[in-house]
This record gives sequence, C-alpha cells and structure tokens, in this order.
Amino acid sequence: MSGQLLFPRGRIGSCAARMRRRGGTLTQLLVVLGIIVVIIALLLPNFRRAQELEQRSQCRRNLKQIGVALYEYHDIYGGFPPAYTVDANGKPLHSWRTLILPYMDQQALYDKIDLSKPWDDPTNAEAYATAMDVYHCPMADLEQGQTVYLAVVTAESCLRPTEMRPISEITDGTSNTMVVMEVSVKYAVPWMAPWDADERIVLSPKPDDDLHHHGGNYYIFADTSIQFLSSETETATLRDLISAAGGETVGPF
Repeated sequence: MSGQLLFPRGRIGSCAARMRRRGGTLTQLLVVLGIIVVIIALLLPNFRRAQELEQRSQCRRNLKQIGVALYEYHDIYGGFPPAYTVDANGKPLHSWRTLILPYMDQQALYDKIDLSKPWDDPTNAEAYATAMDVYHCPMADLEQGQTVYLAVVTAESCLRPTEMRPISEITDGTSNTMVVMEVSVKYAVPWMAPWDADERIVLSPKPDDDLHHHGGNYYIFADTSIQFLSSETETATLRDLISAAGGETVGPF
C-alpha cells in the first residue's frame, strides 16, 4: 500500500537504540584499549630496567660464587688453581673452571670427568653437555655450553699456566689483582676448554656493542671482591691490575 510503513515505528526505534548502544560500547572499548596501551608504554621501560638489574645481580652472584670457589681450592691445595692442566707432552687438558667444580656443589659432575684426557675427548662429552648456569652471564647471548667468564692468564697473572700460585706471592695486594674478567661474546669459549684471556684481550678496546652491561664489565679480584670497571678505564691501570707481583702503584679504578 502506497505510503504505508514496512516496519512498525516501535521496531525502528528499538533498532536505532541498539545501534546507538553498540556505538557507545565500541567507543568505550577503544578508550579502554587506548588507556591500556598507554599504561604498557609507561611501564615497559621500568620493567626492562628491573629485568636488567636482576640480570646484573645474577651475574655478580655467579662471579662471587666463582671467586669463593677459587679461595676454597686455595685452602685445600695451598694455591690458586693453574689456569689449565697439561699432559706429559705439555698439551692443555682442562681449565681451572673444571678444577673448581667440587667447590661449587658440582662434585658429581666433577667425578664424571676424566682429567687424564682432553676436555673435548668423547669420554668427557656428557660432562661438557651439562649446562653450567654459574658460568653463564644472563645478559650474554651465548650458545649452549659457552662462557664469557675468562681468567686473566699471563706470565705475571694470579692464575698461571700449569702452576698454582699461593696467595703469599700476590705482593701487589689481592684487592689490586684481577683474576677473572667478563669478555665480549666474540671471545666466548666452551666452559670446559683450557682457553682464557691474555693481555691483548684485557687491554683491547671495549665498544658499547661488545658490553653485556652498560658502561663496562665485572671482574673478580684476588680478594674475591667483584669490581665493575668502566670500559674507559686507562690501559695503564688495566696493565697494572693484571700483575700479581709487579710492584706497581695502582691508581683509582
């Protein structure tokens, strides 16, 4: 019929009301989502900062445990461990990191290792495959089984190749003699490997891209203290800190 409504007026009004309500609900939802996004954006930097601080704390705890284990080894054997052991032909076999395992609650793992055979001999494959969190900096992007905790190994360092060094020989002072350092990922080694940091690595430039921690790295000193050294530390100071008995006067660091 011409001019006659196809739908009752009440039904049209009801539909319009529902559409208005839906529009209002959608707007409210978008507002809530916008607020959530803003809150996340505000909280994310704080979360990342808290995560970084926890990772740095864990790194320090790892290094402290290593430093204490080195001292316990000294108490038992009368000297800090050699940087590595060798076979009858002078071939390096095992790292100091292996030698101190019993003093880090890893006696069972230590007992699985055949110290008469190289670290990478098939006999020692099971031990090497064991994850050692204490040798892993949580801020370093490493492959399984690698570590950036390397001893400083030179002719004058606290840990010497193949020989133990008693603390009485550290005449420069235990608080002035570095023992272990963090290195960049490019210098990472398998944790069981008898490979460490020479003077070149200690003194090399440390650009920000190579650092696990903003501004510098952690070091273990011969008194078991954990020191954070800036990447801008003078080369001469680092060279003095390498030596255990060089008679240098070490400035502030």
